[in-house]
Amino acid sequence: MDLLSSRLTALSPSETFAMAQKSNELKAQGFDVINMSVGEPDFTTPEHIKQAAKKAIDDNFSFYSPVAGFPDLKKAVCEKLKNENGLEYTPAQIVVSGGAKQSLCNVILSIIDKEEEVIIPAPYWVSYPEMVKLAEGKSVFVYAGIDQDFKIKPQQLEDAITPQTKALILCSPSNPTGSVYTREELQALALVLGKHKQVYVIADEIYEHINYIGHHESIAQFDNIRDRVIVVNGVSKGYAMTGWRIGWIAAPQWIASACSMLQGQYTSGPSSISQKAAVAAYTGDQACVGEMRSAFERRKNLIVELLSQISGLNVNTPTGAFYIFPECKSYLGKSYNGKQIETATDLAMYLLSEAHVACVGGDAFGAPGCIRLSYATSDENITKAVSRIKVALEKLA
Repeated sequence: MDLLSSRLTALSPSETFAMAQKSNELKAQGFDVINMSVGEPDFTTPEHIKQAAKKAIDDNFSFYSPVAGFPDLKKAVCEKLKNENGLEYTPAQIVVSGGAKQSLCNVILSIIDKEEEVIIPAPYWVSYPEMVKLAEGKSVFVYAGIDQDFKIKPQQLEDAITPQTKALILCSPSNPTGSVYTREELQALALVLGKHKQVYVIADEIYEHINYIGHHESIAQFDNIRDRVIVVNGVSKGYAMTGWRIGWIAAPQWIASACSMLQGQYTSGPSSISQKAAVAAYTGDQACVGEMRSAFERRKNLIVELLSQISGLNVNTPTGAFYIFPECKSYLGKSYNGKQIETATDLAMYLLSEAHVACVGGDAFGAPGCIRLSYATSDENITKAVSRIKVALEKLA
């Protein structure tokens, strides 16, 4: 008898974590596996941030934190938004959570009701539709292929909006594609959204600081939709703090209050020590952010150059984050040693077993003709991994 709730049985497991687990299993068997499946900087947390955490321990920040976060962190977030993004928020509009993933889920559970539609541009991060399922909402996918740099057009957005549409989830810089919306592109989308007052925008900006085209642009900057935008961000990617689990929202007051109430009932406030580390991240020296971004940009240039040399892969140039999302349709339908490659997930499994390189099939991201590789690894690993991929792909016939 199935004793699990229907909301849980409806969920799909995370393909990114599943591939990472398979990679670790092969490593445990003694294979030299290069893991390019997980979206995690390979840098360690900067020293001044670690020192702030150690001081917090010594200063006995070992008690429950306020549900919505410490006042000094909320103030630091407001200052960051003002200085870096030109956005004005009060600390009461900030809710700090256990990672940007929880921040996103808080918002979706707070504003989406049963059968309400959420527009999700595809390719998308694997967890968006699963969070919508939890809220009993309905995901509406709008596909943007490699020919349009994986970015949706205003008319596509207009065509997808119905009276049941409640929200748009917009991720820029994007996971899984690395695409970044320009100010002009965001403004064009904002003009469409301005006509549909019932639609909220959940702006996932967690990769903000990993941007290769200059200043980050937020869709929250446009006055005509400002009161319907929820910015989601955190310290995980830009400050190499994935394990510290600190994310936050900047939102209209009523949404922030709702998320705080929800969080108060199922997790309460996030780690006190991690919050003090996050304060140091936002108020301390920002040189570390630029150094990591420069390294990612160098790696991006390297992997684009190497993958572009593989016949049959269609490669575009990412402008942010640390992913590349090559189109691999020409390899689907081929086989090796009697094993047929029907899907991008099959291809990812083939590359893991044959090349010992872990990546993720685009099926999980709503793009069944692509694979995602994270280049958040060393230049040496990138060079070695692409060389192995090339050899493995040449074996397919």
